[in-house]
Amino acid sequence: MTGIASLKDLFTRNLRQSGIYIAFVAIIVLFTVLTGGTLLGPTNITNLVLQYSYILILAIGMVIIIIGGHIDLSVGSVVALTGAVAAVVVIREGMPWWVGVLAAVGTGLLVGAWQGFWVAYVGIPAFIVTLAGMLLFRGLTLQVLNNISLSPFPSEYSRIASGFFNGLLGGAGYDVFTLVIFGIGILGFAYNSWRNRRARISYNQAVEAAPFFVLRLVVIAAVVMWFAWQLATSRGLPLVLIILGVLVLAYTMVTKHSVFGRHVYAIGGNLAAAQLSGVRVKRVNFWMFVNMGFLSAVAGIVFSARSSAAQPGAGNALELDAIAACFIGGAAVTGGIGTVTGAMVGGLIMAVMSNGMSLMGIDQSVQQVVKGIVLLLAVAFDVWNKKRASATR
Repeated sequence: MTGIASLKDLFTRNLRQSGIYIAFVAIIVLFTVLTGGTLLGPTNITNLVLQYSYILILAIGMVIIIIGGHIDLSVGSVVALTGAVAAVVVIREGMPWWVGVLAAVGTGLLVGAWQGFWVAYVGIPAFIVTLAGMLLFRGLTLQVLNNISLSPFPSEYSRIASGFFNGLLGGAGYDVFTLVIFGIGILGFAYNSWRNRRARISYNQAVEAAPFFVLRLVVIAAVVMWFAWQLATSRGLPLVLIILGVLVLAYTMVTKHSVFGRHVYAIGGNLAAAQLSGVRVKRVNFWMFVNMGFLSAVAGIVFSARSSAAQPGAGNALELDAIAACFIGGAAVTGGIGTVTGAMVGGLIMAVMSNGMSLMGIDQSVQQVVKGIVLLLAVAFDVWNKKRASATR
């Protein structure tokens, strides 16, 4: 018999994931009050998207690595290396901007294949391989740049991180195109949610009552369209947000509906069982790191385009932000658990905290302390939640 979940069940069925969203809302409200509303102003929201997009891109790849039971400490150095390669090709050699993009992506894929080989086929733990990679690729960055910064990139390259779609469909004081794109996204999300609900009902699984389902969609639509309005009344739709949105949608599909995604969860959840089930563990591990190299290259392109320069110290400690985003967003330390959406929420929590504290004029050292405490509490909650689940079995 099909079950209809009560309001209590709706919030307790997945306590960890619900807690993430509640914490996200609470943090937004807190810093909105503390900054006198500046946090949610149109200009600041646009700046949030531009400033933290590359961390969210890294978090997409990192959550897949963590779900598979690994870790990658080298992504900050790979961001620097790929940006440096792009700078040498475009600025020093005078090649077209898109050649620099291709060179950066190719470098990221090679880096991912290098690390994937050592992890998957040699059997060295990912922690050691990527720790060595962090040093190796930072050193290569210094060599590629000859220990100096290269700038500026041509405007076409810089537009990747700072370009906007504005005025394509007109609008008096706001951009209609931005609202249309977000509206289409909401319709797609609502249709997908409806299909998932029908599928759960067909398999006699418990679902939320229809009024709760409709209410959830209305609330999400309202929040998203409010966000779209803020962008539309500022500078329009950032190009980098489109890139991020495409990546989120693509990797959500990969992790939820592809054989590769199921194998990643299987390896992280129970390696022995995955091997006995015929999962090609070495191949999956290899492609996880190739994918991380690709996304690190994308982040490196966005990072260098935003600063319009390649610097030897670029990307320093970005791996820590990406890892923190995943764990705050619900990924389990032991692997097998996590979602792309959760990693995005975790990254946004870090972004809102950093931006809010910066608006308040809080010292950078204090910001690091706060981030560390939040990460520790998130992992502690993961441990507590597992113990709680075990105790109720």
